[in-house]
Amino acid sequence: MPNLHRFATACAVLAAFTATASAKIERTVEKTFQVQPGVHLTVSTYGGEIRVDPSSDGVVKVVAKEHFHADSEAEADEIMQKVDLTIEQHGNEVVATAVSRGSGIGFHFGWSHDVHIDFVVTVPSSTSADLKTSGGDIEVGDLGGSVHARTSGGEVKLGKIAGDVDASSSGGDVEIADGRGSVKLSTSGGNVMAGHLAGPSTLRTSGGDIKVDSVENTLDANTSGGNVRAGFEGPLKGDCSLSTSGGEVKATVGPTAAFHLDARTSGGDVNAAGVTITIDRGGMGKSSLAGDVNGGGPLLKLRTSGGDIEVITRRG
Repeated sequence: MPNLHRFATACAVLAAFTATASAKIERTVEKTFQVQPGVHLTVSTYGGEIRVDPSSDGVVKVVAKEHFHADSEAEADEIMQKVDLTIEQHGNEVVATAVSRGSGIGFHFGWSHDVHIDFVVTVPSSTSADLKTSGGDIEVGDLGGSVHARTSGGEVKLGKIAGDVDASSSGGDVEIADGRGSVKLSTSGGNVMAGHLAGPSTLRTSGGDIKVDSVENTLDANTSGGNVRAGFEGPLKGDCSLSTSGGEVKATVGPTAAFHLDARTSGGDVNAAGVTITIDRGGMGKSSLAGDVNGGGPLLKLRTSGGDIEVITRRG
């Protein structure tokens, strides 16, 4: 019984110590800047999230949300002495950065304390943005400028972007609702999804699916471990490629789209029901099918090593 009592007491002390050590303190820093149309926003943080929201105002409002694992406000002050938090304006550029100067800051190890800083920024809709975080999500609303976004461990979600897009994640999904310029999306471990792509686009993932609802321009989509699906609107405007090492490939085309189809799979069948094709190689239901569709045109190259390939004609 004494041993049991000492064990219970030790557990209670450890629980209390854990609760104290993991106590959270939160602070907010806000700044607002008057800007001209076409402002450029740069945001960089470690371990935190970045969110950019458009507005009709001619100002940029930056909110830095500091999240501490600390026992007291004094300890939070001590942690911030090892962090450079910068929110400033240079001409028509607004810069918001959180950079660690101390070893271990930004990481929780053992009983050490840390801080991560999220940024929530409201900007004019014509803004261009350069965004980077080492571990959080990035979310951007509808913007008229270009967007460059990088995260090492979170997801990237973009709205309607009028300018060029280059977005990547080392481990999460990457998604865009509508890309009007050139689009590059990549991730090492998640899915890549797009609603509408009007410009030339390159999509890459090492371990997930790729899905595009509507393609107007050229598309190069490749995954090492998932399915690839894309719907093409109108005529193909250039050579396109959909490929995967381990899944299915499905392309949806218009009834009058003219292109050269080159489809091949190592582990499944090729089906193109409803497509008017002059066959050069292979055939329906076989492992390959090549030929001119509706008289021929740009190349539509479809490849998979482990699944079926399907070409579907859109009705109407």
